[in-house]
Amino acid sequence: MTNITASTPWQTLNHLAAELDGQHMRDWFVAEPSRASDYALSACGLNLDYSKNRINTSVLDALFELASYANVEAQRDAMFAGEKINSTEGRAALHTALRNFSGDPIMLDGEDVAPEVAATLAKMAAFTQAIHSGEHKGYTGKAIKHVVAIGIGGSFLGPKIMSEALKPLHTDACKVHFVANVDGCHIRDVLGGLDHTETLVLMSSKSFTTQETLQNTLTAKAWFIEQGGSQKDIAKHFACVSSNVPKAVEFGIDPDNIFPMWDWVGGRYSLWSAIGLPIALCIGYDNFEQLLKGAYAMDEHFKTAPMQQNMPVILALLGVWYRNFQGAQSHVLLPYYHYLRGFPAYVQQLDMESNGKQVAQQGNSVNCATGPIIWGSEGTNGQHSFHQLIHQSNTLIPADFILPLTVYDGDSEDAATHHAMLASNCFGQTQALMQGKSYAECLSDLEGKEMDDQEKARIAAHKTMPGNKPSNTITCLKLDPFTLGALVALYEHKVFVQGAIWGLNSFDQWGVELGKVLGNQVLDGILGKRELNQFDASTAAQIEAFRAAQK
Repeated sequence: MTNITASTPWQTLNHLAAELDGQHMRDWFVAEPSRASDYALSACGLNLDYSKNRINTSVLDALFELASYANVEAQRDAMFAGEKINSTEGRAALHTALRNFSGDPIMLDGEDVAPEVAATLAKMAAFTQAIHSGEHKGYTGKAIKHVVAIGIGGSFLGPKIMSEALKPLHTDACKVHFVANVDGCHIRDVLGGLDHTETLVLMSSKSFTTQETLQNTLTAKAWFIEQGGSQKDIAKHFACVSSNVPKAVEFGIDPDNIFPMWDWVGGRYSLWSAIGLPIALCIGYDNFEQLLKGAYAMDEHFKTAPMQQNMPVILALLGVWYRNFQGAQSHVLLPYYHYLRGFPAYVQQLDMESNGKQVAQQGNSVNCATGPIIWGSEGTNGQHSFHQLIHQSNTLIPADFILPLTVYDGDSEDAATHHAMLASNCFGQTQALMQGKSYAECLSDLEGKEMDDQEKARIAAHKTMPGNKPSNTITCLKLDPFTLGALVALYEHKVFVQGAIWGLNSFDQWGVELGKVLGNQVLDGILGKRELNQFDASTAAQIEAFRAAQK
């Protein structure tokens, strides 16, 4: 692919951006009675209303041409085929194999990985059942009532946020506690309230050497032994997800309690693998399988739907439109559902770790803006803080509003009232962002107020909201495991499409890797294993100050 910014579709989009400047969505809704239905799509239990965007058919046509120019469909097919699209690490990105229910072979380097995936899922199902039934007992004969899931990055965010999102389905059989931060306050707080004889520690680290994860696991091991357990008893109270089986066995973990990880699954795509075991322990394996099936349904939609009716493609192209042709630097996610409050953080890692890059596949620098800043918060809290900036500042911030139309406890009158208020705020915000409020309307509101015309004009100016602020609204009947799986896969594929258009490798994370390496070097400096003259002056001074404070 040649320089995409020199392509005809890119130049057409530049022209259209200038042409639409000054036009307002409010007028388009008046002129186009069918706009809401024309720019709407349903797939896999999700409904997308993208009518409140600064687009028309000409913009969409040019965006689809851009996707065609970038060979998005061919790149998509290469991913599903197990080709080594992670070119800098020589790996496939085959996380979709973890949720493939087609029954067909899934080939990687000439071998079918489907049997190994199926075997791992069966092992997860059996382990979950053993914990929930009480069959798996600790060294004193007590059933496991608490699981401490230790990970970092994708091996923490995915399981934790998906488990939170499905809280109404949590089992009473055991409670899962998540720990990621290497700050000792967290692990000590979690362990401090637990009985070690009823606790299982589940550690997730592909290498079994990840600094934060290993340290937290060692702390948990020390706690377990201090409380009365022995090295031999570790086998009944510790499990792990890792590809480093020898290290795990040396630690004391029973080989039967070691679950595999694969190089062709990146951390931020790993919740579908054994990394998702904490989710199964929270909600039961059958519900975890429904999560996989929802993602599989979205995979099939992404693979087969024409681009013009393809939900991940449409979301991705809208993001490209705002990032590259409207000057947007960030994108906000606004889940109007308390249990989905962690979703912006999940997508933040997924998107920014995948596409926060400045080098194209060929090694040359990209010459356009790439991954946006992803942020957000649950509604309606944000309405009383940062929504002000979205409504009235000069900064363009496209938004995704996410709302389940019903909730698990919605049968009671009180719950129904709460949810109706939540939905009204969600829909009202998208309307306000699009419609705004003109100066004339604000001035009219001040008629009859005891102030002179000059003061009325001043106050009206402050109250004016320009509107024309873009948003998508994503709804589902209920956020069950199936629709949650589809929602996560929707954003995975959106990120992939944008990376394909920008010419990026969305599956490496060298910035993250550098931080790990330097962090380990600094730790050696703090522990006196590395001379301070090997660091820059600022870092050396910080290390020295830290060491002095410990005396």
